[in-house]
Amino acid sequence: MGSSLCATDAGAANAEPVHELLFPMYVVKVSDFCQMDGPPEPHHLLKSQGLLHEWRPGMFVIFVSHQWLSSAHPDPHGRQTAVLRSTLAGVMSGSLYVEPDAVSIPSGKALSPTMRQQIGDGYLFLDWYAIPQITAREEGVNEDVTRTDAALAVQSIPAYVELANVFIALVPALLHTETGMRCNYVSWQSRGWCRAEWWCHLLSNKPDTSVIVVYSCREAEFMFPLSWQENKVSEGEFTVEADRRVVAKLGERALESKISFLSTAGPLSRYRYYLAQRPQLLCQRSEDFSLTEFLSHFRFPDRLEEAIQDTSSMSPVLCAVFAGDAKILRALLENRADANQKLYGLSDLGFYDGQTVLMAATKSRQTPKVLSTLIDLRADVNAATRIGLTAVALVRDPGQLRVLMEARADIHTPGRPFGLSPIAGAAVWACPETIAAMLAARCDPNFTPQGVGYGPLHAVCLQARNSRRATEIARILLASRADVNSTAAPVGVFKLVCWLSQARVAMRGFGHCSIVVRTAAALPGLTPLGAAALIGDEGLARLLWENDAEVLANQRGDLPEDLAIANGHDHLLPLLASFGV
Repeated sequence: MGSSLCATDAGAANAEPVHELLFPMYVVKVSDFCQMDGPPEPHHLLKSQGLLHEWRPGMFVIFVSHQWLSSAHPDPHGRQTAVLRSTLAGVMSGSLYVEPDAVSIPSGKALSPTMRQQIGDGYLFLDWYAIPQITAREEGVNEDVTRTDAALAVQSIPAYVELANVFIALVPALLHTETGMRCNYVSWQSRGWCRAEWWCHLLSNKPDTSVIVVYSCREAEFMFPLSWQENKVSEGEFTVEADRRVVAKLGERALESKISFLSTAGPLSRYRYYLAQRPQLLCQRSEDFSLTEFLSHFRFPDRLEEAIQDTSSMSPVLCAVFAGDAKILRALLENRADANQKLYGLSDLGFYDGQTVLMAATKSRQTPKVLSTLIDLRADVNAATRIGLTAVALVRDPGQLRVLMEARADIHTPGRPFGLSPIAGAAVWACPETIAAMLAARCDPNFTPQGVGYGPLHAVCLQARNSRRATEIARILLASRADVNSTAAPVGVFKLVCWLSQARVAMRGFGHCSIVVRTAAALPGLTPLGAAALIGDEGLARLLWENDAEVLANQRGDLPEDLAIANGHDHLLPLLASFGV
């Protein structure tokens, strides 16, 4: 997803833009935006007040991607922009931490003081400000009008994304004023045009393509690297179905440009990765290569014996796995390629050092045939990551699970040192049908405290932002008698980490610590309801309450309501207050 935002060139804009700029890019100074109040004013009013500036080279621009909260106005009550103002103020002052998600935390990515200063001195792109007479997309409205300023500006959004230096996904949990739908990170990820903006940023040729996700005025983090790859641009939701084809072409153009750029500029490992993933990312059929064609396509030596000796981060085996080519994979492994090679150098793409090829196959949603090919040719089904997760804990669908179980993968034993059971890992990433199959195979929906000290119900609540179907998975676990009032009990070094986090929170205040520190401080004694409140998930909180969850404080004395307030999830307060009635 890009290098750390502490690099000197991290804020550089795209060196080789792909998309056409059909209408000028209008931006607002961050300093002016922070002085505004109430619902955002439209383009023509800001322009008449002299607050709009036409983009020119050298400007530092923050592109804000968001969902509209009504059909006529993106933010009729000004709540979304209020969160953005508070977030920017926290970023500029240094009081708001922006760091990787909990899974990616070892990467060490952070906002540097220089970047914080650039943001404060920079300019903001928000569609309502920047595009004249923009309206929400409606079927049959303005379909033939392609020459208006508004239409040209909308068509230029991919170009605006490329010109921006920082990309923010503004996703606080707020209600759409007409549909009553809860708009949040999960719903933002599902929207086709949001995915288009997201993809155009991530596939640009900027030195850094990180995405900052703003959950509330007190919570912001860098996006998990695998998220965009699991949200295909052509599979998004569109108000106007005709937009699907347009957006799919944007995604294809962005990906082809990325591959073309990497083919000459390198690195070769990234070129091979995107080339291998291309069919899956674009929802297209994989090419049917001969072995000779495969080696040439991915720029390996012509002689198989030499190619197999490639020890780069994208070896022939990994290229075959990511391409989903079981035939080529078998040919490589039968010629003594290593079925258990460990990954390295792909962490910014979501595949972490020390994970195995089999794990890469499960995480990239490869077919059961790819998994069975690896296993048939000696892949270790019980190899574990540095935190103790095996391929079963990273499984995505029932077909993958079936292959692993047939190979006698251990689906029960918690891994060390984190102490998470395979079903606790799978509950975060897999579909509900997979969790149901694991429970049918007698996986325990509860836990005996080890390591981090929690089980699958806590896991799905703490990581619900990464799953559209978290509530369904929690419902399945509860139906299998998961303890709705179980309390987390970290042990050993993890207990010490929690104590240290509690000390930090005591010194700095809960709201002035990072998301990871807050979570660790809250963890001892935390219930699933407390976890749902911590991340602001109303659907999960309601489900847990309906299944007899009690309002219990953690060991620090924080009630679920306290945790919601501390993390800026005020939308949960009416629901949590009703639990005590």
